[in-house]
Amino acid sequence: MAGDVLSGAQPWQQLLALVLAATVVMGSPGPATISVTAVGAAFGLRPSLRYTSGVVLGTVAVLVVVAVGLVGVLASMPGLAPLLTAASAAYILYLAFRIATAPPLAEGGNKAARPTFAGGFMLAIANPKAYVAIGAVFAGASAQVDVLGLPARLLVLAAMIVAIHVVWLLAGTVFARLLRDPLASRAINLVFAATLVLTTALAAMP
Repeated sequence: MAGDVLSGAQPWQQLLALVLAATVVMGSPGPATISVTAVGAAFGLRPSLRYTSGVVLGTVAVLVVVAVGLVGVLASMPGLAPLLTAASAAYILYLAFRIATAPPLAEGGNKAARPTFAGGFMLAIANPKAYVAIGAVFAGASAQVDVLGLPARLLVLAAMIVAIHVVWLLAGTVFARLLRDPLASRAINLVFAATLVLTTALAAMP
């Protein structure tokens, strides 16, 4: 009976369900999304685009890895997971320090201190929440009769990854308006840096 109902699902219905699941699960706060917001708040929109592009492409890479089932292969290499986790933690702490010590936007900031594309990509591929969230969305989709097909699901989820991170970046730039004032800048940057470390610690918890 349930199979008959699922088999009658229209493509737009499964598409809507996939978009809603991705919005709720992948769009929730995590190391990548919070870092994009924090970088946008600390450095402004244009200087943050390279870092955000790195996070987006890294998350898309995680999407592909999950889709083709390479997570099991990575899990079979016990020495690799701790290495990625340590590298991610080190970079997140470094990024949190950069955000916490970023000068007010009115001062222009040090270009050398701005997070890079490579840094964003590295954080994304070592982000434990990305694997869990994308895996959860795929598991939910797999429980239904697949009307869309794998290529369509990949394209939809890749588009959602871009949209989600753009929204978080734009949210950060809203705070940037407050960062012209040195005291407000320091307070907001410290809050974002602490939130980044906290969300990362929560995501890494078993």
